Amino acid sequence: MRTALTLLRHELRLVASIWLWVIRHRHGVGAGTGYGYSRGQGTMMLGFGFVIVIESIMMSVLLRNYPVVQRGWFMVDMYTLLIIIGMHAASVVRPHVLDAGSLRIRRAAHVDLRIPLEKIAHVRRELRTTHERADGELNLAIGAQTTVTLELAEPVAHFTFLGRRRDVRLVRFHADDSDSLVQTVVEALKQARTAPSALPDLPV
Repeated sequence: MRTALTLLRHELRLVASIWLWVIRHRHGVGAGTGYGYSRGQGTMMLGFGFVIVIESIMMSVLLRNYPVVQRGWFMVDMYTLLIIIGMHAASVVRPHVLDAGSLRIRRAAHVDLRIPLEKIAHVRRELRTTHERADGELNLAIGAQTTVTLELAEPVAHFTFLGRRRDVRLVRFHADDSDSLVQTVVEALKQARTAPSALPDLPV
C-alpha cells in the first residue's frame, strides 16, 4: 500500500508539473535563484516520445481486428507518453534552488535534497560521464553526465524514491549553467562564513 501511494503521489506531481510547464511557472523557487538542468535531456525525451507515438500508430494498424486489445494497447501507450512528458516537464519546472540558507538539489519529481550552506565544505565544477555507485555518494546524472560536485562537511539524509534513507557526504549533479551556479554558491558560502555572529546579551 505504501508503495502504491508513493507511485500515486509521484504521478500526481508529474501531472501538476505539466500544468506548471504550460503556464510557465516554476515550483519552489520563491525568493531564491533557480538553476535549470533539463537542457541536456530534451532531445532524448523528445526521441522517447516520438518512438511511443510511432509504436502506437503501428500497433493500432496491426491490432485493427482485435478492438479490445487495440484500445488497451493505445491506453498503455498514451499513459507512457504522459509519463515521459511529465518527467520532462518536472525537470523544467523544478530547478535547483539556491537561497539564503541552503542549496536545494532536484531531479524531476522524485529527488528533492535540501543541503544547508553550512554543511557544504567544497563546491567545484567537474564534468563526469561515468558514475559508480559508492557508499555516501549521490549521483544525479542528466544525459549520463554530472557537472557539479559538492563535498559536505557532514552527512545529510537523502531519502530514495521508496523512502529508504541514505546518508551522503558527496553529491554530484548536473546544471545547465554550472559555472554560474558554482560561482554563486562559492560567494554565498563566503558571505555565510564571514557574517558576524550575534553579540551575546550583556548582564544587567
